[in-house]
Amino acid sequence: MEARHTQIKDVIVLTPKKHGDHRGFFSETFNKDMLADVGIKDEFVQDNHSHSASAGVIRGLHYQVGNAAQAKLVRVVRGAIYDIALDIRKSSPTFGKWVGEVISAANWKQIYVPVGFAHGFSVLEPDTEVIYKVTTYYSPKDERGIRFNDPLLGIDWKVTSGNEILSDRDMKHPVLNNVVDLF
Repeated sequence: MEARHTQIKDVIVLTPKKHGDHRGFFSETFNKDMLADVGIKDEFVQDNHSHSASAGVIRGLHYQVGNAAQAKLVRVVRGAIYDIALDIRKSSPTFGKWVGEVISAANWKQIYVPVGFAHGFSVLEPDTEVIYKVTTYYSPKDERGIRFNDPLLGIDWKVTSGNEILSDRDMKHPVLNNVVDLF
């Protein structure tokens, strides 16, 4: 498994080895020991799977607080996303900064998003499926969000403005400067 730290060093892009022949391919997409070798020692407890029918869907920016705070290991099994990790650790030198990475079934990359980050993605291709592991169980009472189009963050979601498809809930999240539950 190849690993590359992003501009925010705690966010790591992983590329599992893919072995292919005339039948197709085989890939080990999760191996606890290999993750530990690159500094990821989290224990994942739940797998989530999302399907987005249309390009332009934006999911995020989401995070959980307290004992429900989650690290995530995200991969795409069909289609493509532009994945965003936003540092919301108040004492971090990269607080309020974000990194983005194209994660797709074609490029076979994964992205590790540690605790202390808000996470989201935009869908670049129709019928995209995302699978991600998390380190704590989903807790509705501990779920929080930050508005996707906060002008101070300046996130380029790779979606033409006005063509975004969001849930009502994601449209109502506060901007970062109005969020009190940070890390």
